[in-house]
Amino acid sequence: MSLIKLHNVGKVYMLGEMKVEALREVSLGIESREYVAVMGPSGSGKSTLMNTLGCLDRPTSGSYLLDGKEVAKMSRDARANLRNRKIGFVFQNFNLLARTSAVQNVELPLLYTPGISGRQRRRRAVEVLEKVGLEGRLNHHPGQLSGGEQQRVAIARALVNEPAILMADEPTGNLDSRTSKEVMGILQKLNEESDITIILVTHDQNVARCAKRTLVLRDGRVVEDTSDFDRAIHALHFSGEET
Repeated sequence: MSLIKLHNVGKVYMLGEMKVEALREVSLGIESREYVAVMGPSGSGKSTLMNTLGCLDRPTSGSYLLDGKEVAKMSRDARANLRNRKIGFVFQNFNLLARTSAVQNVELPLLYTPGISGRQRRRRAVEVLEKVGLEGRLNHHPGQLSGGEQQRVAIARALVNEPAILMADEPTGNLDSRTSKEVMGILQKLNEESDITIILVTHDQNVARCAKRTLVLRDGRVVEDTSDFDRAIHALHFSGEET
């Protein structure tokens, strides 16, 4: 059974009296330990798909099974509980607390996990910071860290709950090319050595190329789903210039 299974998923938003179909009959499966990039022009539905897969929102129609559980009919609280157990998030802007140390930032998700003591939280936070190469920066605040180091803290925070899935939304958007390569190397290592399923949204072809499979969206539909990156880029260009 697929870790993620979407069948005819649709998402409709109402903007005043106008109906916007952000996703249209999306069907796909993602297996455990896959590494998938999501690409498409602005307005293609990338963010909506990410929010749906991440249990941040639920579809208007269709079925979404996450590890065999139907997300489409879950309450907000049930989705939050599933999200906390199964999914870690990494964002373009890091979303770190400025007046909190690296290790304290990483501990935060564990505050919502019952049965974990303060000592256990600290131990797990230190372990994941060491995994991303920040063992010497545990007590530094975000303002004392480079952009790449801040993103490493964000990755560590996403990993501290030991999720099955890591979702990354433009994870290199605020980084220079050298630092981007370092961050992508971390994600690739997590996928290959820690068996974490990675799903990332990106407009950067060099970032998407690191994935083993690419989904291309246009007008809320998946127009290409392939492990052939050249084919994905052809579909992307055919749908218009990405932004």
